[in-house]
Amino acid sequence: MTSQEIEALVGGYHGDPFRILGPHAVNGGREDSRWEVRAFLPQAAAVEVVTSWGRFPMKRRHPQGVFTARLDRHPGAYRLRVTGHEGTAVEQEDPYRFGPLLTDFELHLHGEGTLYEAYKTLGAHLVEVEGVRGVRFGVWAPNAATVSVVGDFNHWDARRHPMRQRNGGVWEIFIPEIGEGMPYKYHVRSRFRGYEQMKADPYAFAAEMPPKSASVVWDIDKHQWNDADWLARRAERDWLREPVSVYEVHLGSWMRGPNNRWLNYRELADSLVAYVTKMGYTHIELLPVMEHPFSGSWGYQVIGYFAPTARFGTPDDFMYFIDRCHQAGIGVIVDWVPGHFPKDAHGLAWFDGTALYEHEDPRKGEHRDWGTLIFNYGRNEVRNFLLSNALFWLKHYHIDGLRVDAVASMLYLDYSRQDGEWVPNIHGGNENLEAIDFLKRFNELAHKVPGAVTVAEESTAFPGVTRPVYLGGLGFTMKWNMGWMHDMLDYFSRDPIFRKFHHNNITFSLLYAFSENFVLPISHDEVVHGKRSLISKMPGDEWQRFANVRAFLAYMYGHPGKKLLFQGQEIGQYEEWNYEVSTRWDLLSYDYHRKLQAFVKELNRLYRSEPALYQVDFHHSGFEWIDFHDVEGSVISFLRRAEDPAEWLLFVCNFTPVPRQDYRVGVPEPGFYEEILNSDSEYFGGSNVGNGGLVVSEETPWHGRAYSVCLTLPPLGVLVFKKRDV
Repeated sequence: MTSQEIEALVGGYHGDPFRILGPHAVNGGREDSRWEVRAFLPQAAAVEVVTSWGRFPMKRRHPQGVFTARLDRHPGAYRLRVTGHEGTAVEQEDPYRFGPLLTDFELHLHGEGTLYEAYKTLGAHLVEVEGVRGVRFGVWAPNAATVSVVGDFNHWDARRHPMRQRNGGVWEIFIPEIGEGMPYKYHVRSRFRGYEQMKADPYAFAAEMPPKSASVVWDIDKHQWNDADWLARRAERDWLREPVSVYEVHLGSWMRGPNNRWLNYRELADSLVAYVTKMGYTHIELLPVMEHPFSGSWGYQVIGYFAPTARFGTPDDFMYFIDRCHQAGIGVIVDWVPGHFPKDAHGLAWFDGTALYEHEDPRKGEHRDWGTLIFNYGRNEVRNFLLSNALFWLKHYHIDGLRVDAVASMLYLDYSRQDGEWVPNIHGGNENLEAIDFLKRFNELAHKVPGAVTVAEESTAFPGVTRPVYLGGLGFTMKWNMGWMHDMLDYFSRDPIFRKFHHNNITFSLLYAFSENFVLPISHDEVVHGKRSLISKMPGDEWQRFANVRAFLAYMYGHPGKKLLFQGQEIGQYEEWNYEVSTRWDLLSYDYHRKLQAFVKELNRLYRSEPALYQVDFHHSGFEWIDFHDVEGSVISFLRRAEDPAEWLLFVCNFTPVPRQDYRVGVPEPGFYEEILNSDSEYFGGSNVGNGGLVVSEETPWHGRAYSVCLTLPPLGVLVFKKRDV
């Protein structure tokens, strides 16, 4: 141990602390070797080595707190007795007497990009080594000169616990006698540009409540799951042939407590789960719950990819929430953001003084529109980080599905870029080949988790998003139908007198409805930033606005594709969504709002009870036009069929405020037709125009069919009929 090495240690820039600290043979390791124990304890006035055969005072070798002691044999499982300057003495373990814990095989897989449960290797783990309990830390920082763990346990002194560098740029250390709840960071000193920064742990299981930014040691294996029955049933279900009605929720604003406080995960497990169950939804979709520093990002600028946000409680609390959802028969989908990450200094950005997780070239590595950075999908360790993160939520938290945010931004190198602001791929094209390969591998691995689903938020016509990877697709289970959403909202925002000029908006989607496995979303993005709430988009007086919303939702539930509604839309909230306050539940004291909620509840009940509405969503055999030519009247009619083609429903939609008497519609078969839904019912806030609950077909050919029914169409109303044998 040279004086230069001591100075490097004291200065916090020695890159190999285990070569100096801990026990060392001082004459080559012969049988008659003497041993020297070395420790760096700047807080100590005096130190002793405590062995099984005695206590040995250590000599101060440097004023800053380097101590050594010579022993005539190996010290074994020794401890250090440290006396502070105030005179208090404590015994403690020496982290530098323990050998490496990560295996070479783990490190090889990490470098290869195939360590798909990397969260079990890297990060902070409560372990027991040689009978001593503590925390094993591991972090990837290949361009660091030194990395040390800092926290309350060492007074955030970056010199105190420097880590051991292993193969592939992974650093590790076992620190004894610290436990759950301890905040910590990594102090990273780069080999380049004099960069040094305290970084949150990319693999941390918990984090401090923002605006604090430290990671927190947490045992995530304590929760006793009670959802085995749900998981077993989920594994046997084909969600493409099941009813999927999703309630999209931002946990911080769905409902607030007194004084506008957030509800915690356990409170939400009572109130939100009960509400979703009452309303008849099959799934909850959560805006990202991973830790994020800025609440205004709604969770989409993630720092702690493995940590549920501390805003609403602990990891155990979040597991309890998911468990309660599953026990109530509710699936949980979580928004996942592998497309970009924020530039916050304590996060992934410039992690070891280089562009480690991102691209260095801003033409590939920066989303200027969003002020965020783009993952380098071509780097094995980065792919490993993201893939293991996806599997972590699916496996360890029992999440039922991941909705992948901003897929289009991942697929295209020129996404939101002008000429000269992007770099073509090796073939000269604009496809991000590394990202495409990553998404395929993600979907392959995710679908190995029994019953798990993946959903793409993808706004372009990229081919094969929901086709299997082995058939050349990206492999997602489903994809949001953004085109349908925009066409429908554009159509319904227009005064009904002009809708005849935009009739194609409500029919165009059927030209491509079966090209992908679509979800029909009316998401949070459509009710913010001046786009107005769903009810506020509708023209006319209050009655017409609510009638328009009911007609729109009834058509949505009849259209092929799974369903998604964002919180507040089901009660007709007039204000745009505001993440800082609660949904306007007080509106339910008013008839129109309460009856709209009742209508959505009835839609979900009908949807789940009629196989014709969900069994064949992704093949043309599940949908059949009766008539879409009544452009002047803005009326359409169609059938939805189940897997048994003899089981079907008739939809007739009138998208004008004009009631239509004696409106004839062709039907496939003669018989009695029960009106099983009328969006204009007085129970839902309508004018109660309809057909008395039952009509009988006539042998009058119409719309190319041998039989027809003569109907009264309510204003801005949708009717649903089911043939009955009476």
